[in-house]
Amino acid sequence: MTLNPSAADSAPRRPRGTAGQGRAGIAFVAAYVLLLIAFGVLPTGYAVYFAFTDAGGTFSGFSNFVTTAQDFRFMDAVGHVALYLLFWLVSLVVFVVGLALLLHRLASGTVSRGLRFLFYIPGALAGAAGVLVWLFMLDPSVSPVSSLLGTLGFHTFGEVIAPGNLPVLFTIIAFWTGAGGWIVVIYGALNNIPRDVMEAARIDGASAWQTAWRVQIPMLRKWIVYMVILAFAGGAQLFVEPQLLSLASVGVAGRDYSLNQLTYDFAFQMNNVNGAAAVSVELLVVSVSAAAVFVARSGFFDAD
Repeated sequence: MTLNPSAADSAPRRPRGTAGQGRAGIAFVAAYVLLLIAFGVLPTGYAVYFAFTDAGGTFSGFSNFVTTAQDFRFMDAVGHVALYLLFWLVSLVVFVVGLALLLHRLASGTVSRGLRFLFYIPGALAGAAGVLVWLFMLDPSVSPVSSLLGTLGFHTFGEVIAPGNLPVLFTIIAFWTGAGGWIVVIYGALNNIPRDVMEAARIDGASAWQTAWRVQIPMLRKWIVYMVILAFAGGAQLFVEPQLLSLASVGVAGRDYSLNQLTYDFAFQMNNVNGAAAVSVELLVVSVSAAAVFVARSGFFDAD
């Protein structure tokens, strides 16, 4: 049987490379799924198992949650983390969005690129290294800004890291190490706003403030929500900063300042792994619930 050449030519052809790209995509996704299961799902399930069992592996209901909640340090740690999250999230949204908008309005591309690079540099440091830098900066005896600390009334390291100052100090450290990357992300999102929208705002006579408030920020809503969700999850797990500060100050900052420090104390000082798992599960539930609220209220997955 002879195939009609015209019919053969008109048959749809699969683009070259499509099969290879499909296999590559499956390979990347499969690798991610395997890593997610190994380092996300399984550890979470393991923690949930310990949270609802006792030391002998017997189901204990919510007894571990009740025991940890009755610990005299628990509510203080909750208050510390909540206050820190308030300062951290507010400063992150206000200053990151504000600095990204300012960078976007700079006429000189060289200046903008240079500032973005400078903002990003602190984020290249690991969390512990960033905290060590700030331990040096906050000690009036060796700090290069000791005169500024003295002007503010701080003459010793103990005065700087007084418990009442810790939420602000942790916010400054977190902003210094984490805000630069988000400034770059929000700046990139600003570049994706259609030029005809910005041009229409200019023709309508909108000022820079009106353009930012009524055009750019609403179009950045989903990016801001994404930033807040990740920042909330990371901030709720506050550990490195208070832990290193506690060691450096010989206990002035307290080794049970945050909930993650409390879980560490439960697991490795009191040999109560089940209680530590219970607090970890509570942190997970709070973070997931907060993310769900942010997503639902912002229309995160709504089509534009």
